[in-house]
Amino acid sequence: MTGVLDRPYSMADWRGGTQSLREEYDYWIDEVEGTVPPDLNGTLYRNGPGLLERGGVPLAHPFDGDGMICAFRFDHGRVHFRNRYVRTAGFLEEEKANRLLYRGVFGTQKPGGWLANAFDTRIKNIANTHVIYWGGKLLALWEASLPHRLDPVTLETLGLDDLNGLLGANDAFAAHPRFDSQTQRLVNFGVKPGLSTRIHLYEFAASGECVSQPVFQIPGFAFIHDFALTPHYAIVFQNPVRLNPFPYLLGLRGAAQCIAFNANEPTRIWLLPRAGGEPQPFTMPACFVFHHANAYEVGDEIHIESIAYSHFPTLEPGTDFREVNFAALPASLLWRITINRSTGKVQSTIVDDRPCEFPVVHPAKVGQPYRYTYLAAGHDPKVNAPLQALWRCDRDTGEQQLWSAAPKGFVSEPIFVPRGLAPQQFLWQGAQGEDDGWLLQVMYDAGSGKSQLLIFDAAAIHAGPIARLTLKHHIPYGLHGSFTTYMT
Repeated sequence: MTGVLDRPYSMADWRGGTQSLREEYDYWIDEVEGTVPPDLNGTLYRNGPGLLERGGVPLAHPFDGDGMICAFRFDHGRVHFRNRYVRTAGFLEEEKANRLLYRGVFGTQKPGGWLANAFDTRIKNIANTHVIYWGGKLLALWEASLPHRLDPVTLETLGLDDLNGLLGANDAFAAHPRFDSQTQRLVNFGVKPGLSTRIHLYEFAASGECVSQPVFQIPGFAFIHDFALTPHYAIVFQNPVRLNPFPYLLGLRGAAQCIAFNANEPTRIWLLPRAGGEPQPFTMPACFVFHHANAYEVGDEIHIESIAYSHFPTLEPGTDFREVNFAALPASLLWRITINRSTGKVQSTIVDDRPCEFPVVHPAKVGQPYRYTYLAAGHDPKVNAPLQALWRCDRDTGEQQLWSAAPKGFVSEPIFVPRGLAPQQFLWQGAQGEDDGWLLQVMYDAGSGKSQLLIFDAAAIHAGPIARLTLKHHIPYGLHGSFTTYMT
């Protein structure tokens, strides 16, 4: 699977990664090809929907699945694997009943038709989007509610965590924190949408203490999944969408299926001052943004790199996501956006036509000028398709490196681990360059029906993985993860 192959993927192969993994494992990975770097030590935590049916009823959308945490512990050349479900209150209820008791935000309905779902607006915290270790806590994140705290070794669920009283029972804590290596702070936000949208911005010291929490109000409904960070601003994109809640209230659709994209309205970009103050609005042509790679400031200009869609990518009610036509969905493309704060002008450029998602940069470069962006990408350079490749874009030279797992491999978000990562900190003690480190990527191999952990030299991803560790089973396609030197 090294290099770029000119063969199409198979939907039957891709569907293998959409199956639930009910078993919970705990073992050392013995099937290893290549060499695990002995100085790569710590734990890769990953989160994603692991249970994609309940009581024989398949979910309508994978994002409605209960969260399952995977931990890969690196210990001087060996790797240990463990996975556990986040045992939320809703998970335990449904496990006991062996049936769906809650509606999913993205379209999963309880059996029984619209009458069984009408006016049931209860939300199950599925804790399935991200997992971070910060302030001595391992937290599973889902953007519509509170985090769940887990034991960092056993992954046992310890319960909801209000972050030392910071969050109320109905507050939200987003699933896309940013780590500011310049201040050694974790920055995150929470959104309360409505006719106007309230955004809470939180900054945490390494101890876990919240040291800043300004609040902003922006007009209109806002669907905000991620944000970008610079030394002075948190940057959010207000996508041009409207929410009609009535089909949801009547039990006809999931909440996310009631969101309508309006191509006649601009996308609004809001600069939220980290020190507090009035948010600053800017506009650009209509697009839909889930994820940001990075942002930085140069004088009056702010440069942002994001993944943008031409419109909101959604599935119509009744569509089986396992039969989705990828080519008919809007492609996710890498965009570069420049805001001039003095003139108010916004310029945007599409970097390449290759579909891509899950962008990451060297952690020390968050909020700073940077050179390399690493992404999960499509094998075909033009046609929208499942993610099968690892892609590196060089902002300085335009050079690109690509490694593809096609036709049998399907990849997830890459995680950059710098060489010389200090214990339990975001400090780098020996990195010689922005690509001095490793890319960790989980791949589903349809040929074996198992998942693999791939380790790449970040400077030469086109050469293929320097180590390939094969699990005893598959892992359903996941969402986000993080690496920490914590491993006790």
